[in-house]
Amino acid sequence: VDLALARALFYNCLTLALQPPTKETVSRLGVTGSDWLEAATLLDAESRSELAPAVANLRAKLQSVDMLSASHHRLFGHTARGSVPPYETEYGAESLFQQPYEISDLMGFYRAFGLTLNAAEHERADHVSCECEFLSFLALKEAYALTHNESSMLDETRKASRLFLRDHLGHFVPAFARRLVREGQEGFYGGLGELFTRFILVECARLGVSVGSQNLDLRPASDDRVPMACGESGQCPIGSGLRADEEP
Repeated sequence: VDLALARALFYNCLTLALQPPTKETVSRLGVTGSDWLEAATLLDAESRSELAPAVANLRAKLQSVDMLSASHHRLFGHTARGSVPPYETEYGAESLFQQPYEISDLMGFYRAFGLTLNAAEHERADHVSCECEFLSFLALKEAYALTHNESSMLDETRKASRLFLRDHLGHFVPAFARRLVREGQEGFYGGLGELFTRFILVECARLGVSVGSQNLDLRPASDDRVPMACGESGQCPIGSGLRADEEP
């Protein structure tokens, strides 16, 4: 249970770190964010992955909101094609129908667990922050199932986590994080890319799935097949979180 809760918190902290910075998020990740370091220490005891030193190093690189906002805008921009695209379907030269399929598959995962996307937030379902938030939710659900001896719920939740990591987050994050390290250099976001890479390697090893390539190319900039929003399903939650239509 403690390990599942630690993973939930770790994914949640990654979600916060990837969002446009605010005073609240900077405080939660820094001064009042010792729980992130505690979660990393607990996970290290299981995996020997040295997440805790990487978290401590990242927190030491936190800057003012204004400085982080400038870096965030430079790296991620206001469109899908910033220097470090945070959208899964921007990575890989797939076939004609691959991008719509990926969006549909993501929506299927969310709906299967009674989740919808916040239409007030103008984002896409394949944003890396949204995908981290979903895996945080699944880790919380796993902890609930363990606490209440719900074996069927536990099996389904762990299966969904493995498939989602294999087909989505674990597939494109190595390439995304590599770009973040390169473009973010020695700053906070460069450190975030290094930590993200380390954590995804731990998660893929834990669930027995292959890690995606760090060398995924971006799809051609002239390819406009992926919409800026998720169509009839609304937009991805950046800052406000996935909304549950029913109790988990």
